[in-house]
Amino acid sequence: MKYDLRIALFQPDIPGNTGTILRMAACLGIAVDVIEPAGFDMSDRALKRAGMDYLEQAALTRHQSWRRFLEWRHSQDRRLILATTKAEQSYRRFAFLPGDVLLFGRESSGVPDQVHKEADERLVVPMVEGRRSLNLAVSAALIAGEAIRQLELI
Repeated sequence: MKYDLRIALFQPDIPGNTGTILRMAACLGIAVDVIEPAGFDMSDRALKRAGMDYLEQAALTRHQSWRRFLEWRHSQDRRLILATTKAEQSYRRFAFLPGDVLLFGRESSGVPDQVHKEADERLVVPMVEGRRSLNLAVSAALIAGEAIRQLELI
């Protein structure tokens, strides 16, 4: 199966979120890239509980470092779209393209400035004023859902 859309997780630190995203991705035909180091062992019970039996069906690629991920991305000529609370452009007003990689940062700290600089685009999930952030898996589902809708992947 060719995956026209990917979700990348930058050094995730909550196994339940990663498991939920892997389960969603397996069900929707989205590949997932985990950029290590993760803040947990990839055999973690919470990861397995959230991902259930879908983990084995997920198209997962693990990258040993940010540098290795960038090498892979450039070799694939894929656009990198960063989800961040620091962006101004709404994901709802963005034109997704086949091959896009949707990048999500660590639950505890997002991504460092160097990662922000590497992104081709930065998107935000608009929220009610005074709210800080959504759960990472929820944000990934919202943005991936919009990309799937636009690209008519399912």
